[in-house]
Amino acid sequence: METTQIQLIARPHGEPMDTDFAVVKIGLPELEDGDVLLRVLYLSLDPYMRGRMSTAKSYAAPVELGTVMVGATVCEVIESRADSLAPGDVVLSYSGWQTHTVAKARHVRKLDPEAAPISTALGVLGMPGFTAYGGLLEIGRPQRHETVVVAAATGPVGSAVGQIARIKGARAVGIAGGPEKCRALLDEFGFDAAVDHRAPDFEDQLAAAVPDGIDVYFENVGGGVADAVTPLLNRFARIPVCGLVSAYNATEAPTGPDRLPAFMRRILTSSLTVRGFIQDEFVPTRYDDFLRDMSEWIRDGSVAYREDVVVGLENAPEAFRGMLAGRNFGKVLIRIGDR
Repeated sequence: METTQIQLIARPHGEPMDTDFAVVKIGLPELEDGDVLLRVLYLSLDPYMRGRMSTAKSYAAPVELGTVMVGATVCEVIESRADSLAPGDVVLSYSGWQTHTVAKARHVRKLDPEAAPISTALGVLGMPGFTAYGGLLEIGRPQRHETVVVAAATGPVGSAVGQIARIKGARAVGIAGGPEKCRALLDEFGFDAAVDHRAPDFEDQLAAAVPDGIDVYFENVGGGVADAVTPLLNRFARIPVCGLVSAYNATEAPTGPDRLPAFMRRILTSSLTVRGFIQDEFVPTRYDDFLRDMSEWIRDGSVAYREDVVVGLENAPEAFRGMLAGRNFGKVLIRIGDR
């Protein structure tokens, strides 16, 4: 059995290019006891992957050149030497950008296709949904009638943040790029207000949308969006820092004056809480609650989700570039195999 992989062969400088990747076919090893042979159905594309392409110090080791790009996947078992799994079972794994793989059965999680669409294990019922749930509830701690603002609000994390905030009785304000996404925030995801960060009067629109200030700002973007949010933060506001996607492809420091001293002064004078986090920090205390709560919210319609599905492994690099530039709408998935 062979697998087709997309391997990282060069460190991107700025936006990842096709020349940073190579499509290769390699043979897979024979199965040993406890192994399963997997056929990848869906591959998740997520912003954190840009950091894994770099050697800059981070919370995870970089992908080695000449190896398959990492990524969460939903797979079908096509051969098993493990008692816990049988051919035809569907599992959540970390197979990366490829069509097939051999994995230890203990390293995958069996999914129930009857409980929810299998693709949701990579989105609203997967890492992005848990990122929203853990970061918002553990750090943001929204209270009834408070105002929660989230950047990249139509993405899989941002859309879940706003909807969970509303479930908890808070007011949800989403920041997104373009009129279509802003309409979806109101009509599809039930936000209380939506603001287009591409509008020429973005800062004025944002101020009008938060007449009582901002109590929680869920940070996914950084850059100019964060600059507009900062003056509107209330005393004791909380800022879960999940991502800074506006800077992921940066090749040099931002121009203009150093804004850090002013931001640090704002943290001091307004008693702000700013905490970066990685979602797996909350697995021991929050994951079981997340699976229970989010499954129920999806069933009863409290939480909606969108998926942006691209067909074909060969299209992963272009889809990844589009995601970092905000050209997607919803959770970006690569459909590799049919079931």
